[in-house]
Amino acid sequence: MRTEYDVIVVGGGPAGLAAACSAKEAGAEHVLVLERDKEAGGILNQCIHNGFGLHYFKEELTGPEYAARFVEQAEELGVEICLDTMVLAVQEHVVTACSVWEGLVYLKGKAIVLAMGCRERTRGAVAIPGDRPSGVFTAGTAQRYMNIEGWMVGRRVVILGSGDIGLIMARRMTLEGAKVLACVELMPYCNGLNRNIVQCLDDYGIPLYLSHTVTNVEGLQRVEKVTVAQVGLDRKPIAGTEMVFDCDTLLLSVGLIPENELTIKAGIPMDNATRGALVYENMETQEPGVFSCGNVVHVHDLVDFVTAESQKAGKAAAEYAMKRSCPEGGRVITVNEGNHVTYTVPQAIRMDNVDNKLEISFRVNSVLRDAEIHVKDGEKLIAKFKREHMAPGEMEHITVPNVLLNKVEGDEIIVSVELQKEV
Repeated sequence: MRTEYDVIVVGGGPAGLAAACSAKEAGAEHVLVLERDKEAGGILNQCIHNGFGLHYFKEELTGPEYAARFVEQAEELGVEICLDTMVLAVQEHVVTACSVWEGLVYLKGKAIVLAMGCRERTRGAVAIPGDRPSGVFTAGTAQRYMNIEGWMVGRRVVILGSGDIGLIMARRMTLEGAKVLACVELMPYCNGLNRNIVQCLDDYGIPLYLSHTVTNVEGLQRVEKVTVAQVGLDRKPIAGTEMVFDCDTLLLSVGLIPENELTIKAGIPMDNATRGALVYENMETQEPGVFSCGNVVHVHDLVDFVTAESQKAGKAAAEYAMKRSCPEGGRVITVNEGNHVTYTVPQAIRMDNVDNKLEISFRVNSVLRDAEIHVKDGEKLIAKFKREHMAPGEMEHITVPNVLLNKVEGDEIIVSVELQKEV
């Protein structure tokens, strides 16, 4: 292993692999990917269902198939991938890692790309009351046990949360012979993709209880019963609405959190809304030469979008390493969220670094219909985009041409949603 690289990528999942390939294609000579697992591909290796690659490859692939294509591309391009390697710290372009093969190593990178992905919220994070028996899993843990380790996690299942992993596991458990009694969601809307609601719940007759939550778990050694109650507008259980399910397993699909311990330790400014790093238009953080992409910046719903974003970060990292990026300074415009918008990525734009267009990703905070997305400079409307339907579970993307951005006179733009009808 070398000690100095043009670009070092932390994480060998879909984001890291896409960033590394893009950096190599952009001219970076020495590119290294550090991955803590024994195989590259990240979470895709346990996602054996199809539905991946529809946007990027224009065909339907399974998770391992999608990952394999980028692993093969990385090998063909000459990207160095170091597995079984845990990154301990990133400080001033020096990566401290512990490798099975090399021991403790210190690696210098002209540019660093952070692509560590995300992790699941656990039972403790959402404070589910009741006993503490076995049989309570996060949906992703259950998915790994079943799809990689070959273990059946339960026979009678209740799922809390309607995130995509939970919906997919409802189908997977059913196909393996389990009985999924219910999918329970605290919010009055589903947090997963609409296609997963249809393909994973509706097609198998699995009931979805919106505005409900788990209020109690019973069991001595193993889960025996789960109590579910309806919640009001304040999201608190309503007395007298309880339902008791006799089950042996509770799966939790209650949200994903960007895995940003390294980012925080490096002192990189964070966004409280996304729980990821604050990034510029090319996915560079506020630490020069350190880039971030994929689910470690904000949680995506499609891996195709992760790939596109990470390719942008990889290309920018290569340009920085080869000293082809724009000089520091110049005009900076912040991007802020307005009505019905939870967050925006990027959070800031360096106008000198925008070529022809700016892509902005964001999520809304409720189900919206017949709405318009407005990009404003103060009270002045810069651009607008019509949408028939938007939901918190589906990320929105808009593209603002540079010719419109150049009309911005202030130091910020606001992305908001103006609606005619709310569901």
